[in-house]
This record gives sequence, structure tokens and C-alpha cells, in this order.
Amino acid sequence: MAWEDRTPFEAIKFQFGFAEKEVIKLMRKTLKESSFKRWRKRVNSCVSTKHLKKRSQDITRFKCTRQRAISGNKISKR
Repeated sequence: MAWEDRTPFEAIKFQFGFAEKEVIKLMRKTLKESSFKRWRKRVNSCVSTKHLKKRSQDITRFKCTRQRAISGNKISKR
């Protein structure tokens, strides 16, 4: 969910309890350095949808196609 651009940090916080800083730390630890840098550049771009405040009002969903398969997901059974 963190890699996907449509999923905002607020949704990750709601579903898994990870704050933005914790997600960044996890991504830094699990990704290759070049992949992490590419992800951070995308997240910090002006067109990013990772932050609800920067997000267009036209985007109303954040569900990933594989979201149901994620263990520990609080809303996967809805």
C-alpha cells in the first residue's frame, strides 16, 4: 500500500497503525536504495496523492487490487 500512489498515508495509519514516519522507515529498510529514492521523489512530488491535502478532490478511493490479501488489514473483510 505504501508503494502505491493512490493510497494516502492517512489510510495506512487507519488500517495498520503506522504513521508516515514509520512507513518511511519501513520503506527505507526494505527497499533497495535506488527504489527508495525513486519512491520518495514520487511521494514528495506536487502531483502525489500520498497526502490528502495535496490530493485532487476528484479522487475518492484508495483501494489497492490486492488489499484483501494483506494480513492485519482492519477493513479487508468489509
